Amino acid sequence: MDYLKKYEDWCTNPYFDEATRSELIALKDNDKEIQERFFKDLEFGTGGLRGILGAGVNRMNLYTVRRATQGLANTIKRQGGESKSAAIAYDSRRMSPEFALDSALCLAANGIHAYLFETLRPTPELSFAVRELGCMAGIVITASHNPAEYNGYKVYWEDGAQITYPKDEEIIGEVNSITDFSAAKTITRQEALAKGLLTIIGKEIDDKYITELKKLVINPISEAGKESRIVYTPLHGTGNLPVRRILKEIGFEHVYVVPEQEFPDSEFSTVGYPNPEDSKVFTLAKKLADEVGADLILATDPDADRLGIMVKNMEGEFVLFNGNMTGALIAEYEFSQKAEKGELPKNAALIKTIVTGNISDLIAKYYDARLIEVLTGFKYIGEQIKLFELTGSNEYIFGYEESYGCLVGTHARDKDAVVAVMCLCEAAAYYKSQGITLYQQIENIYKKYGYFKEDLVSITFKGIEGMQKIKDIMENYRNNPPKSAGDYKVLKFRDYKKDTITDLITGSVTATGLPKSDVLYFDLEDNAWCAVRPSGTEPKIKFYFGVKGSSTEDADKKLKKLIADEVFSV
Repeated sequence: MDYLKKYEDWCTNPYFDEATRSELIALKDNDKEIQERFFKDLEFGTGGLRGILGAGVNRMNLYTVRRATQGLANTIKRQGGESKSAAIAYDSRRMSPEFALDSALCLAANGIHAYLFETLRPTPELSFAVRELGCMAGIVITASHNPAEYNGYKVYWEDGAQITYPKDEEIIGEVNSITDFSAAKTITRQEALAKGLLTIIGKEIDDKYITELKKLVINPISEAGKESRIVYTPLHGTGNLPVRRILKEIGFEHVYVVPEQEFPDSEFSTVGYPNPEDSKVFTLAKKLADEVGADLILATDPDADRLGIMVKNMEGEFVLFNGNMTGALIAEYEFSQKAEKGELPKNAALIKTIVTGNISDLIAKYYDARLIEVLTGFKYIGEQIKLFELTGSNEYIFGYEESYGCLVGTHARDKDAVVAVMCLCEAAAYYKSQGITLYQQIENIYKKYGYFKEDLVSITFKGIEGMQKIKDIMENYRNNPPKSAGDYKVLKFRDYKKDTITDLITGSVTATGLPKSDVLYFDLEDNAWCAVRPSGTEPKIKFYFGVKGSSTEDADKKLKKLIADEVFSV
């Protein structure tokens, strides 16, 4: 069925509500918009759905969400899991409560018990709840840090991690097999409650989640730490209550929340793009920090799985740390303190993604820990935690990715900004008691391991033409890999889609050893590297860069030159 026939069906089919049909009928003279909404189904990818809100098969709406949930329900039932259950959480975005309830009612209509959080909750708490409640699956309604016009739908399996191969392909197959939207089942809330197939959850899970986090504290907060002044912004999302609670309960007495960004706001009206990677979202927080004399500024994204921080440099100015820096701070703290106390296991493991900085390799080596590299996406870190549990091969200590996500502990199987806040503030308090700031500590880490520096450049290409542009760029790099970049020769070329590592010096080709993924990685001389990949959640292509210098200034210079190389002009 071509896009116009699909459009006409949605305009006339009584299965779709009047508001949906009216929205589409109003587009009758806008062929480009109709094509954008109907040229393909919103793809249920390896993590779920994410897209722009609106009517149509290529948009996030009640019908595309219900279809996805029916596919998930079919998978659960095929596994003999009708007696099992699923947990559902949601964030502060437009339509998040409606999508969450509709998902619960679809599951209930299929005889699957749904546990639905009473109000918005962080993504990591959903990951925790799946295992705590003995669920077979979990759903989070969120589009993470995307702009306000987006929403998404992430699927978790019984280990509390996002779905990976082969479960992802099984669910994708079930979703794609549903060609008639009306085949997705639903019942009313009253019916679901009466049949005992819908349970509303909240405080009892909150309490257990916070209890697990507090078990991860290594050093009780010192008196100096208690006096620390911390400014925090949840960026209108889910982090407000759990972050404030955990900091209070472990001993911090001076936590100031940005009032303009404290409460949920689906429009993200003070920031627009609620991404803690972007220094602009810290504008109000910096103003408050100056007023209260804060030492540290924290920001979590709307579903509270990623943390951004700003710390004062030696001149007293706040500077933004990237995800590699924050990850290195927490990793060094966790490993060094466990080692000092004799609590670091002999089979300790540190996990990072392939586009995360290389300082983690040296941290792992220093503490005689195993370093494991996985594909981009925290679900692959969660997959390793499950493998450790099944085999006993290693004990998980820390995992992180450059995109501001990390996890201490195994209470969750996804990145957790709430525990990241707790651990980072604990580290800040510990170093403060030693007369060291976080800025000084990152300098100490560089002196110890080397001056590593990384950056990310994202370029947006929207719409149908944009998708093709990104595809063409990737294929050009794949078929014509550069021989040099900046001042560096390319030593090896990794194509994770083809599962090949080509040594450009010897010509030998070996396997990557990882699942296939559309990522290209270039190993350069002198510990430098670059990588290219399409975003899995936004219409962007991403360029990653990393260098190692003899000083901060040297690393900055090398990085700027590498990024400026014309080989990366698109």
